[in-house]
Amino acid sequence: MMEFAGPVARVDIQPDEYNRLLGYPREWTLEGRAQELADWARDWYQTYGRPSVYARSAGSLDVQGDSVSIEGTSFTSGRLARVFRDGEAHGAILAAVSAGPELEAEAQKLWWDEKPDEYFFLETYGSAVVERLTAMVGARLSDWAQERELAVLPHYSPGYPDWDIAEQPRLLDLMSSSLAGSIEVLDSGALRPKKSLLAVYGVTRRTDRVRPLNGVVPCQTCSLASCDFRRVPGAAEAIRYTVNRKALQRWAAERLSIERLEDHSIHAHFRYDGTTCTNLGRPLTFHYDVTLEPREDGYLIREERCSPAPGDDGHESMCQYLKDPVTLMAAIEREKPLLGQPLNDVLSWEHPDRSTGCYCDAASREHKWGLVLETIHYALHS
Repeated sequence: MMEFAGPVARVDIQPDEYNRLLGYPREWTLEGRAQELADWARDWYQTYGRPSVYARSAGSLDVQGDSVSIEGTSFTSGRLARVFRDGEAHGAILAAVSAGPELEAEAQKLWWDEKPDEYFFLETYGSAVVERLTAMVGARLSDWAQERELAVLPHYSPGYPDWDIAEQPRLLDLMSSSLAGSIEVLDSGALRPKKSLLAVYGVTRRTDRVRPLNGVVPCQTCSLASCDFRRVPGAAEAIRYTVNRKALQRWAAERLSIERLEDHSIHAHFRYDGTTCTNLGRPLTFHYDVTLEPREDGYLIREERCSPAPGDDGHESMCQYLKDPVTLMAAIEREKPLLGQPLNDVLSWEHPDRSTGCYCDAASREHKWGLVLETIHYALHS
């Protein structure tokens, strides 16, 4: 069994982390009133803040379907269950971090004293403290696991996607005797102090499948795609596509629709509008349907299909269709590039660079598949 708990002597927040949570662009330099407020919030917390952490290994873990049972307490989260199953977790660690009640009390006082700027900067500093404490716990757990030839899976918490926040009280009950009332759950499921977090980590012997948490940026494992406060907002910009980003952005908005299915897989539908290479360039429309495994499974390409749009007859004017329609349409139906591979492989796929709008030759068809898969990749990672 592993357990540690207690106050944290000092929490150092990097300026760029604080700026990110304040909503400033990356590489932004605070100045004037903003810098004054940021310095004040940091100095106040270093003087009066009382951060604390807690973690212990759970006595038992059982995963069945979408249910995760920890020491006999059942939680329902398909996402958590899938991560534990895929990581072959044999155990779990319960953890809690808190920026302390002092910050919440001071923030409330600032609000009632009609000091919204000070309130905002101090509240945001509390969020940065929780993030930092969570990273510190993850690093400590990772070191503990490595000494035992184990690995720790990224944390997950009630209120995250696919884990109802209403289950937060049950998770706290598993730790309450050790936390001694320092954290409580409100009827809404929120925590008090609100700058706190309860989390579960999986433990696995499959060290080959898991990166050590002390080398992982937490946002790399987060499934909240719409977050405005990512630590790595530039990750998508670092990806090298063969297609101009403005074109990808336009196609993702105008031609692509993405649906998340009940089994957590992803269905992407892309509409391609082109023209024939003969018959004065008659317009044609093809539909691409791609099914992907969930993000945590690497967006593995499960199914692919390309076919003329319902009601389209422009494809019947393509020269190869006029020569041998059966062979052409069979080839279009048969071709499924990168099927069974991670979507990320499209970035290294050396497909032809052809700009023709028709489907008469294989190179042109491969080029279009490249456009489709890169657009889907861009939409999921931007």
